[in-house]
Amino acid sequence: MKTECTPVTMEFQGVGRRKVEGSFDGGHLSSEGGALLLRETDERFNIIDRFADCFTDHRDEELVEHPVDTMLRQRIFGLALGYEDLNDHDKLRLDPLMALASGKEDLEGKERRCEEDRGKPLASKSTLNRLELTPEDADKDSRYKKLVYHGERIEDFLMTLFLESIKETPDELVLDFDATDIPLHGEQEGRFFHGYYNNYCYLPLYVTCGDEVLVAKLRRSNIDACAETVPVLAQLVERIRVRFPDVRIILRGDSGFAREEIMAWCEANDVHYVLGLAKNTRLIKIIEKAMDTAKLRSCLTGVAAREFVTFPYQTKKSWTRARRVIGKAECLPKGSNPRFIVTNLTEDYATPQGLYEDTYCARGDMENRIKEQQLDLFADRTSTGTMRANQLRLWFSLMAYVLMRRLRSVALHGTEMAKATCGTIRTKLLKIAVQIKISVRRVAIHLPTACPCQDVFVRAWKALQQMPQRC
Repeated sequence: MKTECTPVTMEFQGVGRRKVEGSFDGGHLSSEGGALLLRETDERFNIIDRFADCFTDHRDEELVEHPVDTMLRQRIFGLALGYEDLNDHDKLRLDPLMALASGKEDLEGKERRCEEDRGKPLASKSTLNRLELTPEDADKDSRYKKLVYHGERIEDFLMTLFLESIKETPDELVLDFDATDIPLHGEQEGRFFHGYYNNYCYLPLYVTCGDEVLVAKLRRSNIDACAETVPVLAQLVERIRVRFPDVRIILRGDSGFAREEIMAWCEANDVHYVLGLAKNTRLIKIIEKAMDTAKLRSCLTGVAAREFVTFPYQTKKSWTRARRVIGKAECLPKGSNPRFIVTNLTEDYATPQGLYEDTYCARGDMENRIKEQQLDLFADRTSTGTMRANQLRLWFSLMAYVLMRRLRSVALHGTEMAKATCGTIRTKLLKIAVQIKISVRRVAIHLPTACPCQDVFVRAWKALQQMPQRC
C-alpha cells in the first residue's frame, strides 16, 4: 500500500528540448539490494536468531507484531547498510525489501492491526528504541519497555561465533587487546574527561583474533586502559581450552597492558604474552651500545639501521620479578627510535628481531578492526543516556561486523572484494537499486543491468547457496 501523500515534482536541467522531471512516486523501489546477501548470510550462519535468544520478551504474545528477531534484523541490517540513526527507520519501515530481509511475510504492511500503521511493514523508531532502553529489571508488568537483553549471554554468544569460525585445530591463537575512545557530546551516564584523548569519552575494551572480534566492552574513561583485562582474558582462555586444550594462547597488547597483574596471571595460567613496554632512562641506558652500533651503520649506509638486544629487566617497584625484555635500538634519518617489548615466550620461539617485527608489530592490524567498527558500522554512536543502552548499541555494531565478516570470508572469497573493508563492501555491493514486484505467488526483485559489481554479486550468491544451513 502506498502512503497517502502527494509527491513533489522536481525539475532538473533539460536534455535538448526535453524537460527532465523527477518525483518520489516510483512505487516499490529500494536502494538496499545488497540486503538480500545479508539475509542469505544470516540464514546460512543462523546468527540473528541465536542472538535473539539473548533477549527476554515480556510482551503479550497475542499483541506482538514485531518479534525480537525481526527487530534485531531491521536494526543490524540498517547499520550494515549505512543507517546509523533510529530516525532513519521512520522511512526504512516502508521499504518492502528491508521487510523481506528482516523476515516479514507481510511485505506491504497490509495486515497491520492499526489503520495508521498499514503500509508500514516494519517497526518504528520508537519500537526499536525499546530494545535499547529496557532496564535490566523489567518484567511483564512494566508499562512500555519489556525487551530485556542479557549481557552475559551476548558475551558468551560472541565467543561461540568466534570458535565456530575456526575450522581446523590451530597450533596458536593470538588475542589482541586494545582500548580506544568513543567521544561523547552529551550528558551520558559514565561520562568522564580523558586527558590523553582530550575529550569526554567512553573507553571500550576490544579483543580480536585475526579478523574476528571477540569482545567489545563499554567502559567509563576514568580507569586504566587495561582495566578488566584479567577477568575478560580468563573467560576467553577457559572457553578456548574447552575446544582446543593444547593450543598455545598469546596475549598481545601495547604498553598500557604491561602490568604486573596481567603478566602474573598469564605466567600462572600457561598463557604467553608479548606486550609493549614504555621506554625510560634505565631501558635506554641498557641498549646504549646497540644504539651506538645502529647509529654508525646508519651513518655509513645512509638508511635506517636496527639492532636488537635481549636482557632480563625488573622495574623498581611495580614488578615482582625480572622478565625477558627485547630492545629495538633503531636509528632513523630523523633520529633515534628505541622501542621495547616484554614477553614470556622462550628464545626458541623466534629470534628477537622476528618476535618484535613479525609477532608484536602484527598487532597493528587490530586497528583496522576498530576502524571498521567505528567508521563503517557506527560503534561510536553511543548517544543514549545510559551505559546499558550504549553497550547494546556497541554490540549491534559488532553483530553488523560479524555479518559483514562472514559475507567477506565466505561469499566474497576469491573475488576482488575478498579483503575489502566493510565500507567498500557496502558502497559497491550492498547499496544497489532494485525494483520489487509483489504478487500472490512470488516476489520478483529486479536489479540494474548496468550494476558494475554484478559478477561479484552473483558469485557471492552462489557461494552462499552452496553452504549448508546452520541450525
